[in-house]
Amino acid sequence: MDSHGFVSPYSPNTDSDRREMLDAIGVDSVEELFEDIPEAYRHPPLNLPPPKSEMELLRYAEELASMNGVPGDYACFLGAGSYRHYVPAIVRQLTSRSEYVTSYTPYQPEVSQGTLQTEFEFQTLCAQLTGMDVANAGMYDGATSLAEGALMAVRVNGGRRIAVLDSVSPRYVEVLETYTKSQGIEIDIISADNLTLADDTACLLAQQPNFYGYLEDMQAIADKVHEQDALFVVYADPFAMALFKPPGEYDADIVASEGQALGVAPTFGGPYVGIFACKQQYIRQMPGRIVGRTVDSDGKIGYVLTLQTREQHIRRERATSNICTSVALIALMSTVFMAANGKKGMRHLAELTYHKAHYLASLIERIPGYSLRMDGTFFQEFVVECPISPSEINDKLLSQKIIGGLDVSDMVPNGMLVCATEVNSREEIEAFAHALAEAVA
Repeated sequence: MDSHGFVSPYSPNTDSDRREMLDAIGVDSVEELFEDIPEAYRHPPLNLPPPKSEMELLRYAEELASMNGVPGDYACFLGAGSYRHYVPAIVRQLTSRSEYVTSYTPYQPEVSQGTLQTEFEFQTLCAQLTGMDVANAGMYDGATSLAEGALMAVRVNGGRRIAVLDSVSPRYVEVLETYTKSQGIEIDIISADNLTLADDTACLLAQQPNFYGYLEDMQAIADKVHEQDALFVVYADPFAMALFKPPGEYDADIVASEGQALGVAPTFGGPYVGIFACKQQYIRQMPGRIVGRTVDSDGKIGYVLTLQTREQHIRRERATSNICTSVALIALMSTVFMAANGKKGMRHLAELTYHKAHYLASLIERIPGYSLRMDGTFFQEFVVECPISPSEINDKLLSQKIIGGLDVSDMVPNGMLVCATEVNSREEIEAFAHALAEAVA
């Protein structure tokens, strides 16, 4: 910022600027600042191209952007954690108001009443959706929310092992491994057919619907987990919770979810907002923050941060979170979406999704060479066993402006994880099935 208060969009440091800063710090080079990081984990050379002028750089960025396909021009059947659902106009209309577009972490709650109220409403709707006692004001995303749920279970239970069903998304397991690697916590991958937990297991992690799109008997799993004095941590799809029994009704202890499906476009993978809820008795170990509603000395309603467990707010050894922002704007989008649709609207959208996915599955089953790999009830996704490599099929589909399913051949032979939601029209679904048949003709 200059003397007139204007913020410069580009403020480079000269070699002399850097030398002066290094001398003040007392080191000889920038590289010395990173010596605490093991060499194996330092970023390799970026091999960046030569510098460009601002005009050249802008033109280059526009060329890259023009390579992106226009979403409306493509029929998409890809899910696996990020889903296309219709976003009503009211979501963008309300969240684009100037009061919201600059909203950030409410460090000063006395001047952030509007932000705090919307977070309070977000918590309320998430608690109702999950069927749990209490929900917080949001996490970074669904994957990290699940990992934080596992760490919370370790704090509550005291065990140093985490059991994970083999039907949980491998991407979520990778995030969990990142969170636990430096803490000496062991991870055991087990099957729902053999729910014998190792000694010192704090919790079991399950996904509903699972990574393959199918529903599991969560009540039976919960009972077996609790019999072994472990906590039950569930990652649940928000629309599935609107249609099927929510985690609170089958005695889940901690629930994590991804709020992206609730009013947020896939947008190349983020930013999203994680949903986090738990039983009342564990609230003191919950990460993130909780907004409460109270009244002031004049009897007027006021909103305050009643639980802040991040290390900047309380003693570090007692902190249960290092979340530095509540992703308030994304949480607001989900709040407007849920409030606009209501309980019946959410269920209706979930029913449309369910029936369109099943209609697609019925068409694919009739195509010679294709088959549904698994039995059971699925919601919006299912695994198709293809006659040839799914990656080869997807290349052919893309030439017809169809984005196929996720290639899961590393888990299922020639497996493709296919998804359909309420935004997929009958014409798109039938064209996709026809293109699958043509791809192996």
